Amino acid sequence: MLDRPLLALLKPTLQRLAAGLVRARIGADAVTLAGFGLGMCAALAIAWAEPLWGLALVAASRLCDGLDGAVARLTRPTDRGAFLDITLDFLFYASVPLAFAVADPANALPAAVLLAAFIGTGSSFLAFALLAERRGLTSADYPQKGIYYLGGFTEATETLICFALMCLWPNHFAWWAYGFALLCAMTLATRLLAGWRLLRPV
Repeated sequence: MLDRPLLALLKPTLQRLAAGLVRARIGADAVTLAGFGLGMCAALAIAWAEPLWGLALVAASRLCDGLDGAVARLTRPTDRGAFLDITLDFLFYASVPLAFAVADPANALPAAVLLAAFIGTGSSFLAFALLAERRGLTSADYPQKGIYYLGGFTEATETLICFALMCLWPNHFAWWAYGFALLCAMTLATRLLAGWRLLRPV
């Protein structure tokens, strides 16, 4: 829901940073891998009960996530790069709730509920993208994306806000997890409705 306005706001800065990386001969895949490595370090910090360090590393990881696409568009986007980016993004998002469960076993149930909600939003997102590709559908809202980007109440920006709240107030993890899982359920419902409408038989 917030991704499109945020991307428009950050686009000039990301383009300048990406241009510097291109001049330094740093490719998009390298940026993707660096972002994933930082994300895994963030999860480790959270698991070791250092959520503020985790938050700083999450921010650095997601900066890389914004930069890799900008670098690719300045050079040559590839299907392999898009595959790597999407797959590692999903692994990163799953690692954060898991890390909170490792840090405190009392967080296990809300983390499991949130991970189940992530599976719902992630599977609906990818399934729609696959079938939209078959039909030649494109997204007017996110034309720069490598696949059809079907939005919802819980896009990347909202997820990162939730992670930030978890890191800043980890004692309230259960509230953040259950609340965000509910928003994910709403996103899943809207995507199911969109898929039912846009993928109707022709």
